[in-house]
Amino acid sequence: MLVRRKAQRDEGPLFAASKPAVTKGPSKAARPGSSKLPKERVPLIVSREYKVFRQIVWDIVAINNNLEEMRRRWAKKFGVTGPQWMIMMAINDLDQGGGVSVGEVSAKIQAVSTFVTTQTKLLEQRGLLKRATSAEDARVVLMSLSDRACREISTYFSRWGEFHDFIFGDLDAAAVRQLQRQMEDLKKRTDTVCRRVMEES
Repeated sequence: MLVRRKAQRDEGPLFAASKPAVTKGPSKAARPGSSKLPKERVPLIVSREYKVFRQIVWDIVAINNNLEEMRRRWAKKFGVTGPQWMIMMAINDLDQGGGVSVGEVSAKIQAVSTFVTTQTKLLEQRGLLKRATSAEDARVVLMSLSDRACREISTYFSRWGEFHDFIFGDLDAAAVRQLQRQMEDLKKRTDTVCRRVMEES
């Protein structure tokens, strides 16, 4: 569905864009990765670039939908929910041998700690997760995948490797690192905008 440019002011925050502002003198844009919005808006969405910007956003939406569907399929194979699968994958990535805290997992998947605590207890009951009190701080619970979960997940490593090679195969090591930095910056900026939208709602 095509949306006319003149209707921008009526769109939701995902695609909201104001007209280029007329400013006196040079204005400073936020540094890459900065969590602060610039005081004076520097118009990035102008003329030909506007459609490119819109397409980038839609591509990100499509990528997220694809990842969500894959996550749902993998979760079904394990007999867990999509969010539970994401928690397991976060623990798998974060755990360096000593377990990971609820706070670390919450930050990784961007979910509240109470939700992570509830879901990890259910995973523990299923024999897919181990939870133990930290020897350094009794208030902290450290989590790790169970031996059973590790064995079952390891059977998919080869297939996942094929998928990763297919998706990122055109990028060399330097390009992958650059992409990671750019994605990190975009994540920080969208976090900032999301907080601003929540404050204004």
